[in-house]
Amino acid sequence: MGLTIALTLGLMTAAQQQPALISYDEAVRCAGLTQAASELEGGESADGRALFDAALYWSLAAMQAATTSGRSTTAAEADQTRARIAAVRQLSAGSAEARATLLRCRQKTPHLG
Repeated sequence: MGLTIALTLGLMTAAQQQPALISYDEAVRCAGLTQAASELEGGESADGRALFDAALYWSLAAMQAATTSGRSTTAAEADQTRARIAAVRQLSAGSAEARATLLRCRQKTPHLG
């Protein structure tokens, strides 16, 4: 229950202070992008540590969205793995769309610490 509350609070918009609805697909996309960016950046820099935190947050959000929508955790993990592999390819190739989506995901990530 505490994790659910934390994730819901983390998705609140500053202006509205109401939970922002995040779809399963968006959560998986953000999880894949932040995981890929974290891997590519490494954990040595401040940005790398922030990406690691974002990847953890989005992975948990995707798992919560999966549970809420009746998906199995196995399917949700597989979806995240596919999203991460695709994101590594896109980010490594310099995809502007992937970078823009990553930026939006990072902007929606609460400060974890």
